[in-house]
Amino acid sequence: KQLQDLLYIYELQLKDILENTYHGAKSKLFSDCSAVFDRKKTQNGYYRIRPRAEREPFLVYCDMSDGGGWTVIQRRSHGKENFNRNWDEYKLGFGKFQGKNDEYWLGNEHIYDLLAQGETLLKIDLMDWHGERRYAIYEKFQLTNEQDNYRLWFGTYSGNAGDALSGGSNFEEQWSASHRGMQFTTSDKDHDRFLGGNCALENKGGWWFNRCHAVNLNGRYYKAGSYSGSHDDGIVWSTWHGMWYSLKYTAMKIRPPFFVDRESGDGENSQDS
Repeated sequence: KQLQDLLYIYELQLKDILENTYHGAKSKLFSDCSAVFDRKKTQNGYYRIRPRAEREPFLVYCDMSDGGGWTVIQRRSHGKENFNRNWDEYKLGFGKFQGKNDEYWLGNEHIYDLLAQGETLLKIDLMDWHGERRYAIYEKFQLTNEQDNYRLWFGTYSGNAGDALSGGSNFEEQWSASHRGMQFTTSDKDHDRFLGGNCALENKGGWWFNRCHAVNLNGRYYKAGSYSGSHDDGIVWSTWHGMWYSLKYTAMKIRPPFFVDRESGDGENSQDS
């Protein structure tokens, strides 16, 4: 499955290079979607970017709404893509890179390269099964390198979804569920603080788990919202719908902080239904 996904991505990249089908990008490579936007390319869609000159370029979805210049690093929209993947798959990335709402994880190594360019803003778009939308913005979004297991750091929160990445409203919740400073965990590489097991195994996806989480956007896709089971393994943002409600749509996207438009809600690449 991993080899098939990589071959699929490489095939799209080769098609882009040979046919110049992605918005006329031709041989020009951009460092991220904010650089694409700066060149007056303001159409939503897939572009070929290369954050580091010594590495190969890759495809990414650029969200040019909501102020423009957003590089989408994660998206859930229909549940067809399996997010219960191993370390190497989360490192290299997986998913489809064609449609507006195709699901994917860009890849921890690609995300690390994007964040290494300088201070970065993270915006998370959320939608429930009634079509209500919320968002969360975090300043100074950072990942460390693979040697430190892509440890997560982030700064000040703003938005209307609640500061779930910080773990909750009281000290006990923050101690056990905050994602700040947590290393990335997958089913085959356990770096969480849960001594009784592996949070990624229990919650069906790779994430920056603590003991275990207040947020998991890579969990199991439940097509009903509220769910039950032995583990709270859905697509969870605890400060909005709690731990036993799985969201319909999520998108994680980044750009330099000078692009920020704090009054905006969700980008237009969010699903309408």
